[in-house]
Amino acid sequence: MAVDPMNIPRTAVPHGIVDPVTSARAELKAALLAIEEKGNVPRRLEKATVEGKVRLRAFARRNPAGAVAVAVGVAAIAGGLVWAIARSIAR
Repeated sequence: MAVDPMNIPRTAVPHGIVDPVTSARAELKAALLAIEEKGNVPRRLEKATVEGKVRLRAFARRNPAGAVAVAVGVAAIAGGLVWAIARSIAR
């Protein structure tokens, strides 16, 4: 059974390495890539935002009334928070 190299994550260590130095280098490279992916917050936020937009658009296509209800609910919550903060500052 052949493994498709396109489906292997960048942080994976290849199998079949017998040289200990090459194996250590591959493990170090995988660890550094994993740390970079975990620590790169702007890239993670951008990816999450794009995925969220795609899901939101799919939800809006499937259920337009539900999407409107969610938008109204979010606007009401945001307005309530602004009103509460303004009221507490005014007192």
